[in-house]
Amino acid sequence: MDSLVEQHTVLVTGGAGYVGSHACKALALAGFRPITFDNLSTGNRWAVAWGPLELGDILDKGRLTEVCLKYRPVAVLHFAASALVGESVVAPAIYYENNVIGTYNLLEVARQCGIELVVFSSTCATYGIPEHVPIRDDAPQQPINPYGASKLMAERILADYDRAYGMRYATLRYFNAAGADPGGEIGECRAVETHLIPLMLESVLDKRPPLCINGADYPTPDGTTIRDYIHVSDLADAHVSALRYLLAGNPSISCNLGTGVGYSVLNVLTAARSVIGRDVPHTFGPRRSGDPPVLVADAKRASVQLGLSMARSASIEQIISDAWSWHCRDVRAEL
Repeated sequence: MDSLVEQHTVLVTGGAGYVGSHACKALALAGFRPITFDNLSTGNRWAVAWGPLELGDILDKGRLTEVCLKYRPVAVLHFAASALVGESVVAPAIYYENNVIGTYNLLEVARQCGIELVVFSSTCATYGIPEHVPIRDDAPQQPINPYGASKLMAERILADYDRAYGMRYATLRYFNAAGADPGGEIGECRAVETHLIPLMLESVLDKRPPLCINGADYPTPDGTTIRDYIHVSDLADAHVSALRYLLAGNPSISCNLGTGVGYSVLNVLTAARSVIGRDVPHTFGPRRSGDPPVLVADAKRASVQLGLSMARSASIEQIISDAWSWHCRDVRAEL
């Protein structure tokens, strides 16, 4: 086992969620001990399989303190957040409470408990409608919805805590998380689903109505939005790489996680047909409030500084194939 990670315990807020649970598996495989802190409001108890689960909410400083003193983690991976763009537009209070106040609570408890390293799950939504594509890590951050604004506020808090208290961080702004664990142990499964690929696949499996494509009149080649899809297991590995980067004593870093390649909604449906051999039933609806037409990453900084290759993300067909294998299991019936 790598001496750098031996016996290192890491607190993972939101570790029962989609990306958080994949990160816990990646941490365990790398020799870390992940401690999941989750209120299970959107996460799944069955997804916590690589370390203990501590029930709690990041708005509860007392509970956070109790867990941090119990395990004395060397770092925090912070995933816990509200993360639905559309919901944030109609219910912004939820987003400023969970994503801003919750992050402040977590950092205050971490500071008081002597935890000085944070890997933060951020988002490309902090950029808003980009001036240039692909989007550089140093592009202007001008969010157009409360979700992006709340994550940008959390980024600012992290930067201020670094300057004032020496709390180093890695802010990872990822683009569209997709796919499932290639080993089939965990995948994307939530009560309220908004992501394209699971919605698409569940419509094929007759688990939900035909996919409704939100908008066909965007200024893109086929009128649908274009996104940069990154395999969730690559995202998970990126968090481990960011943690190693901080443990090695490097300064704080903010970077994009993506592939630099964009696919429209209709491109993804075409790729799905080639993978599963079926057409995706779909209709067209109005645009979703707060959605930019194109979001594609320039992820050179992550590649150079964190040594990321994003190998699983190179093929949208592979991402869809891993997700398809997961959804065909009918995980809800098994658990």
